[in-house]
Amino acid sequence: MWGTVGILYNKKMVDDPVDSWDILWNPKYAKNIFMLDSQRDSIGVALKKLGYSLNSRNEAELEEAKQILIEQKPLVLAYVGDEVKDKMISGEAALAVVWSGDATFMKWENPDLEYAIPKEGSNLWFDAMVIPKSSKNKKEAELFINFMTDPKIALRNVNYIGYSTPNKATLEMLDEEIRNDKTAYPDDEDIEHCEVFVDVSDIIGVYNRIWDEVMAEN
Repeated sequence: MWGTVGILYNKKMVDDPVDSWDILWNPKYAKNIFMLDSQRDSIGVALKKLGYSLNSRNEAELEEAKQILIEQKPLVLAYVGDEVKDKMISGEAALAVVWSGDATFMKWENPDLEYAIPKEGSNLWFDAMVIPKSSKNKKEAELFINFMTDPKIALRNVNYIGYSTPNKATLEMLDEEIRNDKTAYPDDEDIEHCEVFVDVSDIIGVYNRIWDEVMAEN
């Protein structure tokens, strides 16, 4: 599976263009915004809003990201995880930072919802299945991976969870409406400024401190 991080919004509650991370700092939507309770994702949103890489190792840039997250905090209704799906489907907020696969599912459940990848760029991510070197059941693991990547099985998986498939044969089997939905299958220009997360373990202590300070702010 693969996808992006972007903004899910309720078309009946938002009357401004949703094409930039800036809307998540608009006082007009105070207490109508869900942010991800996820260090890299939320710090990444702030970094991209500022025009920086979401893999920044520059402490000054990270401090700027911290400051704007603290400035934004009074506007945020809650920092959430999987519960954002039920909350946005039921109309508890106008805007939410979500993963694109979850956005696809939520759009199925509530036609008032739409998804946008901000013009500043975002996270482009990929999920994978791997076999540990120490595995004692390598053959069985390979059989399971082969099963899950069979085009027809992958199609059932995609239709169930809503996340995007990298399997070209499965993609051809999808309903045209799903295949043409830019939430799941954006055009190249939509993801032009997106980045894949890279390991920042050399500076993870700074990320941890910044997130702790944002969360501790009243």
